[in-house]
Amino acid sequence: MAEFDDLIAANAEFAKDFAYAGFDGIARAGVAIVTCMDSRIDPLRMIGLKPGDAKIFRNPGGRVTPQALEALVLGVHLLNVQRILVVPHTRCAVASNTEDELRARVEASAGVDASWQPISVVTDQERTLKHDIQKVTSHPLVPSTVHVGGFLYDVDTGLLNRIV
Repeated sequence: MAEFDDLIAANAEFAKDFAYAGFDGIARAGVAIVTCMDSRIDPLRMIGLKPGDAKIFRNPGGRVTPQALEALVLGVHLLNVQRILVVPHTRCAVASNTEDELRARVEASAGVDASWQPISVVTDQERTLKHDIQKVTSHPLVPSTVHVGGFLYDVDTGLLNRIV
């Protein structure tokens, strides 16, 4: 599997001084982040944290999906999460294209019909973020003692702007 040789070699270097053996997996800083899968986002460094400090859930658009809510509930009750940040970002593909546009791009790349593939788009990031925060704060398994904030990450400046 030569396609992965560079990554396996990098992993071997990483493992030489691996510092997380025996780590219990709790969020040391008590933080959970729901953010986009965009590679311009470094979720830990953007808020001054390091591996082991936070739970991170990533998906297209940084949406609070049922899977994200599941992760947050587990984080709150089992993994020391006391603060939740929901962080979509500027210039996001799912917020700047229609579902038809994204599907057409996938079809062009794949060379096959993609009409059956759901693609969730965001037409208003601030309104959607407020709705996602409401999903978290109204969830019966997320206690009111957990602090929840909605932020927009600017991929051109690296700054977070609190929306909710």
